[in-house]
Amino acid sequence: MHAQSSFQGFGQGSVDFLAQLARHNQRAWFQERKELFERELLAPARALVEDLGRRLQDLAPGLHADPRVNRSLFRLQRDTRFSADKSPYKTHLGLWLWEGNGGRMECSGYYFHLEPPNLMLAAGIYLFPRHLLGAYRQDAVDQRRGPALAQAVAEVRGRGYEVGGLHYQRPPRGVDPGHPNAELLRHNGLYGFQEMPIPPELHSSELVDFCFQRYLDLTPLHQWLVEMTLRAPAPMQKPRKPGGGRGGR
Repeated sequence: MHAQSSFQGFGQGSVDFLAQLARHNQRAWFQERKELFERELLAPARALVEDLGRRLQDLAPGLHADPRVNRSLFRLQRDTRFSADKSPYKTHLGLWLWEGNGGRMECSGYYFHLEPPNLMLAAGIYLFPRHLLGAYRQDAVDQRRGPALAQAVAEVRGRGYEVGGLHYQRPPRGVDPGHPNAELLRHNGLYGFQEMPIPPELHSSELVDFCFQRYLDLTPLHQWLVEMTLRAPAPMQKPRKPGGGRGGR
């Protein structure tokens, strides 16, 4: 990362580019405007990741802020192999700064989602992989970790944020429906978020502070999840098939 502040705001054409892409989601249209995308959105996004990474280090010492595509920058290209929607591009800009030693989508982190006319900022884990779902449920009913989870959720909601990830109709089998965390046990992910109209700070260096203050509000939930992932057992490795190594038939 560079030592000096590098983010000066997204270009004035960035919002209009994404709005136009939603209407003209075709490779030919995008290729004609690729340089515009790289100048107005991609280059500032890399700088924003770097500056946010520095600002968040005190809150998240193990944070990964890697300004490469498929790391902190989500690919703009959609995977259409198994989708009925064959539109080639996403119509939003997504950034992800995560904390932990697991795969980037198996860790809690801070998310930035720009999709005109709104900006969404979030923190947490969108979808628990199987081994973390078990660890989450175990911690949610733990005598110490359970109340700490409830407190983190209450703090985030009390600051005006929504808490997402509710998925199941009822708590897992064997859990008392009257348990204080019964509703939280119906989650298959856990994250706090706030969606808002795109602020004027988007086009200036002030966006770093704008995001940081909201990520600070969401940090109690993030820190609880980071501790959970550190306590969780490693995911089970699939056994290799006999003869599947070098020299097998």
